[in-house]
Amino acid sequence: MTVRVRMPRIALLTARGATPEPPEEIATRRSSLRSGRLVAIATVSALALSLAACGGTTKDSASSNGNGAAAGGQASADPNAPIKKGLKIAFLPKQVNNPYETIVDNAGIAAAKEYGGEAKEVGPSDASASSQVSYINTLVQQRHDAILIAANDENAVCGPLKAAMAKNVKIVAYDSDTAKDCRNLFINQASSEEIGRSQVKLLSDQIGGKGEIAILSATANATNQNTWIKFMQDELKKPEYSGLKLVKIAYGDDDDQKSFQQTQGLLQAYPNLKGIISPTTVGIAAAARYIGGSKYKGKVTLTGLGTPNQMRQFIKDGTVKQFALWDPKNLGYLASYAAAALASGQITGAEGEKFKAGKLGERTIGANGEVILGPPTVFDAKNIDQYNF
Repeated sequence: MTVRVRMPRIALLTARGATPEPPEEIATRRSSLRSGRLVAIATVSALALSLAACGGTTKDSASSNGNGAAAGGQASADPNAPIKKGLKIAFLPKQVNNPYETIVDNAGIAAAKEYGGEAKEVGPSDASASSQVSYINTLVQQRHDAILIAANDENAVCGPLKAAMAKNVKIVAYDSDTAKDCRNLFINQASSEEIGRSQVKLLSDQIGGKGEIAILSATANATNQNTWIKFMQDELKKPEYSGLKLVKIAYGDDDDQKSFQQTQGLLQAYPNLKGIISPTTVGIAAAARYIGGSKYKGKVTLTGLGTPNQMRQFIKDGTVKQFALWDPKNLGYLASYAAAALASGQITGAEGEKFKAGKLGERTIGANGEVILGPPTVFDAKNIDQYNF
């Protein structure tokens, strides 16, 4: 059996008659080798970065943050860029059987034809918080350039929307916002504060500033409804509204029958109720239908947000005196052009950027990526026949 013994390097050199290197020279040589390796690594890294900078960006590889800028902050607006032809955009409303949402989306689809794009409407038949998620995923798979969404829940849709933005799909919220970092823009029909506060004034003026009132909302998670209600509650704290008492906030889930039943329940539970605010087109129409056929007609005042065509009969028979809304056709039209401007690189969603919205003229992006359509219109017996939507 042979046993091999490994000798230290210095001892081995001495045994062979060679002069060993001094320890300090060995340390110097090793340091030089390490420096060389670091230089080589740095050179390879620089070359890799250079090649990456020269590479093209595809819809699948690009990513963007909540402010519309590409990952790394390299995106910049080119206001003179033409709108790209053949853009694919899709409207995803709260629910497809909502008459108001249908008006908005059809106007946006028509606008797309003006700038040479392709647009469609898809969506759930119910307004539950997570009902829109599968549609977002499908639209991304279909490689749409932009998705326009009226969110049922500001957070439930965030995950898939962020995934879409990571693939350079532009996200425009309209009517009902998402969380701010989950979209590029929000097209607001009017100032949320103005809507909320004006609804309180509208009802107060009609009932003489005194009495119990209730709110009939859509879903409990609807961003726009909750924002308006917050401003209503704040407005009610003012001294001029001290005679009003908010007794209940009810939710009809933007369902006609449930809203009808909620109205009935409110009037039975609060026999002294003087007025109801319903800031939802489904809710106000259902409430008007119940009140108009009951003993409460002429005794309980109803106002809120509705379309002229829905509310015309109730204005004419005296069930409702006044209600308000903006032009939903213009909301869809503006949202469509905003999506096209984003997808074409004219804007990124940053505050102060401007874009042209066809017949609606130039629009400016405000704080938090918000673009406001304009103030709401109050409808009554004098002017309702001037409108047809």
